[in-house]
Amino acid sequence: MFHTLLEATAPAGDVVKGAGGGMTQMLITFGLMFAVFYFLIIRPQQKKQKETQKMLDNLQVHAKVFTSAGIIGKIVAFKENKNVVVLRVDDLNNVKLEFQRQAIAGVLSESKEEETKEEKSS
Repeated sequence: MFHTLLEATAPAGDVVKGAGGGMTQMLITFGLMFAVFYFLIIRPQQKKQKETQKMLDNLQVHAKVFTSAGIIGKIVAFKENKNVVVLRVDDLNNVKLEFQRQAIAGVLSESKEEETKEEKSS
C-alpha cells in the first residue's frame, strides 16, 4: 500500500513546472479580468465625468436646466465664486432658488421645451 502511494505522487521537477505554468495562467486571467473591468466600468465612468464637467463649465445665464433633485428652472445669475447658481423656477411669482453648481444635472434643449409646451396645450 505504501508503494502505491509513492507511485501516485509526481516527481519534484513536474511539480515546479506545473506551479509556474499555473502562475502564468493565473496572471493572464487576472490581466484579462482587469481589462474587461476597465473597459466596461472605469473608462465609461471617466468619460461621463468629463462630459458632466464640460457641461457645468459651459453653463450660461438664461439656459433652462434641471437639477439632480428634479427641479426645472432658468439660470438667472451666478454668485461671485461661480459655485452657486440662482435659478428662477416660477415666472409668475418670480421664485428664485440657489443651488450649488454640481447640483445641475443637465441642460434642457429647445426641442424638449417645445415638446413640454405642446403636451401642456393638448
